[in-house]
Parts: sequence; structure tokens; C-alpha cells
Amino acid sequence: MHRWSQLFIPTLREAPADAEVASHKFLVRAGYVRQLAAGIYSYLFLGQRSFNKIIAIVRQEMDTIGQEFYLPALNPREIWEASGRWSVMGDNMFRLKDRKGAELALAMTHEEVMTEIARKELRSYKQLPQIWYQIQTKFRDEPRPKSGLLRIRQFIMKDAYSFDIDPAGLDVSYQKHRQVYQRIFDRCGLRYVIIEADSGAMGGSGSEEFMVRTPAGEDLVVSCDNCNYAANMEKATSKLAAVEDLALAGDGDPVEVHTPGQKTIEDVARFLGVSPRNKIKTLALMAAETAAKQGNPRLRAIVLLMRGDHQMNEAKLAAAVGGKPIRPMEEQEIRNLFGSPAGFLGPLGIDWAQDLKDADRPILLVDRALEGRKNLIAGANKEDYHVRNVTPGGNFHPTAYADLRSVTAGEPCPKCGSALRIDTAVEIGHIFKLGYKYCEAMGARVLDNNGKEVTPIMGSYGIGVERILTAAIEQSNDENGFWLPSAIAPFEIVVSPTNVKDQSLIGTAVDIANRLESAGFDVLLDDRDERPGVKFKDADLVGIPFRVTVGKKVTEGTVEVVKRSTREIQDASIATITEYFQKVLRAAR
Repeated sequence: MHRWSQLFIPTLREAPADAEVASHKFLVRAGYVRQLAAGIYSYLFLGQRSFNKIIAIVRQEMDTIGQEFYLPALNPREIWEASGRWSVMGDNMFRLKDRKGAELALAMTHEEVMTEIARKELRSYKQLPQIWYQIQTKFRDEPRPKSGLLRIRQFIMKDAYSFDIDPAGLDVSYQKHRQVYQRIFDRCGLRYVIIEADSGAMGGSGSEEFMVRTPAGEDLVVSCDNCNYAANMEKATSKLAAVEDLALAGDGDPVEVHTPGQKTIEDVARFLGVSPRNKIKTLALMAAETAAKQGNPRLRAIVLLMRGDHQMNEAKLAAAVGGKPIRPMEEQEIRNLFGSPAGFLGPLGIDWAQDLKDADRPILLVDRALEGRKNLIAGANKEDYHVRNVTPGGNFHPTAYADLRSVTAGEPCPKCGSALRIDTAVEIGHIFKLGYKYCEAMGARVLDNNGKEVTPIMGSYGIGVERILTAAIEQSNDENGFWLPSAIAPFEIVVSPTNVKDQSLIGTAVDIANRLESAGFDVLLDDRDERPGVKFKDADLVGIPFRVTVGKKVTEGTVEVVKRSTREIQDASIATITEYFQKVLRAAR
């Protein structure tokens, strides 16, 4: 039996001064964690019990579809060079040298190591599909560790990898993981949403995130309460309301208008008496490219056109330009291309690339919100002038149209037309269709059923163990502490005698704790010689979902059961206390 008096549970009355979010405050106050350095935490007794329960759930569910591995956290530079990510990861990766000078890294993820195993061991389609997973410590040199365990430099992750012979097989592996993730997060008691996502540095095509809405989150989730549409800000779209185009000015050709000193979208719109929705916003950028033959880096002009009241989404832009490094044009670069200072830039009079393969001319990307619009106002590429009657596809021809804008709250849902909402959220899981990227880069090949050598196709699937606990706290707390779902709480029940010096009370409490423990419940006996108020405050703080108060009602053969989430108090018979919790808790597991 676990007795509070014999355990290390260092509860605090005050949160650390740097704690900003609920989970950080309560994890420290409840004695789950202690900070060793920025973004580096020690997990104490209660915290480790919760993490072990979460890991057990993850392992049980993953074992239904995959095989567990355990891979080294210390990786040689060579395998990251083989995939091309040694330089891509930049300062986020911890790097070191051994005593012989060989370069190593602390792994952030294990696509490379898993692919190296596949490259050496998989030979035939008969060995596929394979799903391999591990639960292991990862490392990320986070530039701004904060929010307790939400942004840290050492963390526990379940990462899984699938290898299939073709895209149809990958679809099956992907759906298996999607279903397993739903079971895991359901068992952990989380309220979550599955959203369309961007694959980021991992690469790949299909990608979904499992998100928990919370004010502590740093990701933005766009969703619709009326249907099942949900996406992160990098992927979200909407149905835009129709905008009335301006009437033609003059004879219909583009016509310059004098706009002295009016540089911003708002200033020009106000000066001309029009809405920013009828203006074109011009963004001038430079992309770093590599010439196909010489391999020398060079810069390429990329110009974006947006509706005047819209904001460009950086992740969408990165996808549109193939992930090339982008920076704003410098003043002289702007003058070289447009012949004008910033503030008066527009698309007319420039020889744009006809398609994205055209390497000799600047690229003009036009947001889809401008497709089909007419008689817009743009910069005239002439200081203190703008131009009316500008029509995309008429007066100028874009290199390509692309979705480049960020959605805003209240815009119509792309599926049902209802108003979209935008919430901050925490990512707890992410699944990717990686495609052929790693197997091609690292030379993994198998023979298909015709004896032809082919490249396996991969998927990658991650779960943040710490984030499950922090998300559970974020969604279930009050001013006195938090409560966890019974499946991941360090204990399901705390038995609290109000006076341990009263032999009748302590004897009854020990008997209740023993019987509940024998029935399979995780029970903590609070046998400390403390005032009832101190015990109750600690019980409220540390996340245990039920408290049994053993007090004066024992003379009537009853105890009080307090449900932490609702503070509902019920009398329960001492004689049938096991049956009581079998009914209450088994249903919750």
C-alpha cells in the first residue's frame, strides 16, 4: 500500500514566478516535476507514475499494429547527411564530437535510423508491410523553452514508421495509425480534434495533427462547429464572400492616379475612397535557389499579389515555392525589378515567368482570392502613383495562382459555409505520409512481385508523451489544482482519514485502502498527521480523481466520496465501497 507519509510528494502553495500556463504551475506545485535547467525537467514520483501509465496505454495500442524497437539517441553525422537533414535541422539539433573528432547528434526524430535498418534488412515485397515503433527520449535545442513541459529540450516521444510496397499500402498503414491514435487519446481522456496539417521539416504529403484546444497552445486551429472541418492555420481555407468589383474608370485601360505620399494599403484605399478588398497588395521577396548545372547558389525574385485586406501565410508560401529559403527584397533589388521605391509596386510592365519551370524570369504568384477579380487598384511602379482597372489574367498573367493567405475567424467554412472559429491549441500527435523521400535518399530498395527493384514508401507517426499529461491538465483545472482521467492519474483514489490519531478512523481507512487495492484500484492512503484542511487542499491539488473522506460518519457505516472534477459529494457504504468504485471507475477506464 502506498502511504503518503512515506512518499516524496513536495507540494507547494505558490507557483514558480516564471510559470505562465496552468499545466506548468500545477505540475510544479503538485510535485510532479522540478526544473533542472531551461527546458530540462526531472520527473518526480507522481509525474513518473502518470507518464508510465500513458506509456503503457500507448504501448498496448501500438502493439496491435506494430513492433517495438529501441534506437540509439546518439546518431552519427553520416546518416543525417545521407537524408540531407544534417544542415536543414540547423541549430535545433544538439551536435557534439567524440574523443576521435567524429561528429554526432542527439536525435530529434528517427526517420534516418529506421530507414538505415530497412536499407540493410528489407529485400523483398514479401517482408512488407512493416510498422516499427519506439518510445524514447528525444532532444531539441529549443531556442525559447517555456510553458513547462510544452516546450522543452528533452522529451519522451513515441515515434513509429511504416514501410510499404506502394501508396495503397501506405494508405492502409496510415489509417491503422489514425485509428490507434484515436483509441490512445480516448483512453487518456482527452478532448481533441483531428486537423489537416503541414508536414514541415519531416517532408511528405498527407498529414494530420491531433490537437487539444487550450489558451496555453501556440498553434492555431481553424474549425467549424457545424461540420467536421478542421485544419491548422498553415492548411486552412475558407469560402470568401463575393466582393463587388469597381466600375471601369475611363476607357477601361489601366489608368494611373496620383497618390502622393500614400504608401500603405489603408492609406491608398482611404485616399481613393475604396475598400482594401479592391486593392492589390504586392510583396517582393527573394528566394535562394541552386542552378541545375553549376550547383552555385543564386537568388530568384518571387513576387506575391494578395487582396489588400489579407495576410500572407508563411507556411503556404513555403509550400508554393518548394521550401526554398525566402527573404524580403532589399531596396536596391526592388528598384532593379520594379524601377520604383517600395509602396508603389504592382504587376504591370514586368516580363514574368510563364510557369514555375521558367528559370530566367521573376516568378509572380497570385493568391486565389484574386482569381477572377476585375478592375483592381495596384501600384504603378512609379513613385506617388497607383493604377486603376487592373485585372489578373487580363492586363498581366501570373506565373501561377496559389492559396497564400491566412484564414480569419468568421469566414465561411469551405465545407458547409458556417462561420469558422480559430482557437489556440496544443499538438499531442502527428501522422505523416512521408512518401519516398528517405528511402530514395538513403538507397533503400526491395524487389517487387515481378522481381523489379523498387523504393518502399514510408509513413511517420509521432506522439508527445509529456504533452498528453499537460493537455489533460490544461483542459481540467481550477484555482485549487487539477484532476486527471483515472487512466493516467498517478492514483485513482486517495483515502483521507480526518484524524490519524483516532484508531477507529485510521483502522477504517487502512481497511478501505486495502480492499480497494485488492480490487485492482490505484490507491493512496493519506496517513499524514495533518489537519483535514491541509489534506483536502493537497488532494485537490495533485490530480487524483476521487477522494474518500473517512470521518465522523464511520459510526453510521459510511464515508464521503468526493469527485474532484465536479466537487460532488456522495455518501458511500463502507461495506460496499469496492462495489461503489467498480461501478464508478470501471466505466471511466
